Amino acid sequence: MAGSDSEPGLGHSLKVAVQLPGLPQASTLEERFAIELEALAPIGARLVEVAARDETGWIAEARDAQAILTSWGVPIGRRVIESLDNCVVIGVGSIGTDMVDVDAATEAGIVVTNVPDVFIEEVADHAMALLLAAARRLGEMSSLVAGGGWWEGRARFAEVPRLRGQTLGLVAFGSVARAVARRAQPFGLRVLAHDPYLSELVMTEADVEPVGLSELLERSDFVSLHLPLNDETRHWIGAAELARMKRGAILVNTARGGVVDEAALIAALEAGSIAGAALDVLEREPPAAENPLRRMANVVVTPHVASASSRMRPETRRRAAREVALALAGRWPMSCVNPDVLPRVPLERWQPYSMSRGPNR
Repeated sequence: MAGSDSEPGLGHSLKVAVQLPGLPQASTLEERFAIELEALAPIGARLVEVAARDETGWIAEARDAQAILTSWGVPIGRRVIESLDNCVVIGVGSIGTDMVDVDAATEAGIVVTNVPDVFIEEVADHAMALLLAAARRLGEMSSLVAGGGWWEGRARFAEVPRLRGQTLGLVAFGSVARAVARRAQPFGLRVLAHDPYLSELVMTEADVEPVGLSELLERSDFVSLHLPLNDETRHWIGAAELARMKRGAILVNTARGGVVDEAALIAALEAGSIAGAALDVLEREPPAAENPLRRMANVVVTPHVASASSRMRPETRRRAAREVALALAGRWPMSCVNPDVLPRVPLERWQPYSMSRGPNR
């Protein structure tokens, strides 16, 4: 295990078990995790990098930790959570927390945090870029040029309507969806939204029309998904929902692949039930070589990069570590995914807690 008690400058009281992706292979733990250590230094925590890549090994290395920092790797499921003897907080360095069994953490009295506001603008930019790429058939046009079909492009647009005046439906109206609405409206798109966990006033104040899911699917030319992935939302968009969409509609997904029944989506695309899809996330990542979505002319796929920018990785790591530091210092974190656990744990409520929407999961 990297990061023993004897390593200098890492503190000697609180243990934070960490698994993070793509870290530079620097020679010392202090160099690899300088961002996290900056946030954790005031509370004297030491970092232990978990090397195990299975549940059993993970439990052996992390069971005595007071906190976990993660955004990839071994899922923090019920078995792992129930093995944690001293854990106060699990900090997730992303918006989505589907790699953590939040219900199990809540039962165990463990706070789960995320970073819901670090890369909102990047994801909104990407969602809008996917919408425009699909609307203007950019993937198909690029293939035509590469294949010598320069003069075929205009004919492909004979039945493609102009963007202005079309309707965008946002499924969930959290921070990313609101940022997408701000981008879409100057293009002349009418914007609808469905979010049963949010006041309609939040939508109408943004000049967005609140509607039910069925109405959104039936009226929208573009359906953009912004749902978290959980038991309620898995396969939220399936065969029945796709059948309600217009034949000319395009599905955009920058949320999680699992909110769409991928087999049903492929069937709808192959049958022409909808016109296309623009996807940054898939049910299996990377997709299998035989996945038809990789080859369809009416599908744009990007490799789960909507949140990526030069700012994203360092800032998510810093924010996730700050959340952990707050909890280990005995205070409520700024973004608690399972706020129902807070009254049951000995953490101080030091700031107002926003209840503008339900738990962010």
